[in-house]
Amino acid sequence: MTKPKSMIVAGVMSGTSADGVDVALCKIRPSPAENGPPRVSLIGAAGFHYPKALRNAVLAAMDAKAMAVADMSRLHWRLGEVYADAVAGAAEQFGVKVDLVGCHGQTVYHQGSASKYLGGDVRCTWQLGEASVIAERLRIPVVSDFRPADLAAGGQGAPLVPMLDYCMFRSDKVSRVLQNLGGIANMTAIPAGGAVGDVLAFDSGPANMVIDACMARLFGKGFDHGGVVARRGVAIRRVVDRLLRERYFLAAPPKSCGREEFGDAFVDRFLATCRKAGATEADVVATATALTAASILEAYRMFVRRHLERKASAQDVEYVVAGGGAQNATLMTMLRAGLEPMGVRVRAMDELGIPAQAKEAVAFALLAWLTWSGLRGNIPSATGARRPVVLGKVTRG
Repeated sequence: MTKPKSMIVAGVMSGTSADGVDVALCKIRPSPAENGPPRVSLIGAAGFHYPKALRNAVLAAMDAKAMAVADMSRLHWRLGEVYADAVAGAAEQFGVKVDLVGCHGQTVYHQGSASKYLGGDVRCTWQLGEASVIAERLRIPVVSDFRPADLAAGGQGAPLVPMLDYCMFRSDKVSRVLQNLGGIANMTAIPAGGAVGDVLAFDSGPANMVIDACMARLFGKGFDHGGVVARRGVAIRRVVDRLLRERYFLAAPPKSCGREEFGDAFVDRFLATCRKAGATEADVVATATALTAASILEAYRMFVRRHLERKASAQDVEYVVAGGGAQNATLMTMLRAGLEPMGVRVRAMDELGIPAQAKEAVAFALLAWLTWSGLRGNIPSATGARRPVVLGKVTRG
């Protein structure tokens, strides 16, 4: 698009938990070294909750069997207004003038693997939030719709955050696994001293999604604050072990998932299995939490540890955790109990200078800057794409 230059970029992220909007204001500069990664500095981050009615509409769209086209269109445009308000609010809060917006949008459907449809093999993805509304309201360019270019190149369209992980957190001294605990659990493994082509990244399964759904159905609450309910219960290990034998957990990367795999239908089945095993309501939440932890640990053992041992120039491993699930003390205790005996040090993303909740928004600020600069943003070793591509669509303000 243009020669890379220093810009203030607002990254906007709405995750699969559908609880609101995260905005990260970043200063992004070209590297002083030829072909080096850009430099990303976080100016500030802000979160904005969806009103209850809007969140309900988003959740209905995600699991809709038959939602009116008119309502989908209205939601798409309403979210554009919500995102514009969020960027304007964050810019005012931190006293900055934004040059560019990178808006991921709200995913309502994502199918990273091809399936037959009307005589052809189709991969597809759909993120809501009309970029033209944001661009007109703020009178600045907006980059949106990041995933389709990677899908068109044969990739899963996810995960895209690994580009940020590589640019900001690569180390010559230690291997790092960057673990995000949003609705879905995704991890990026960067071998010590590794090149961008050595990055391994994928979605391991649910993080908060199943836990939150169980809390909503059983306790009328949006999430298990601090993991208190899970701590009262007893995880039913035979239920967890049975679920871990399902196809998604055993599949090798590249792979990505969402509500299509772990939404209402999965939760219905999960609850029925727990009840058949005699679980109390607290036991159900404990079992959902144990499923998240066990699926992450199994993914590390099956896919990540071997990759790091083969690719890394040094064997020390740091496991850096971000996302809302990092606030769930019971989940974090389970993860530490599994990782630390393998010699893995668990750290919080905040220790590396990025608030845990803001990381994905920072990633889409970076991806927007790359797109505006005409630079490629996907990592084929993470998404499975045939080649690196420039991501996103530009709407000029």
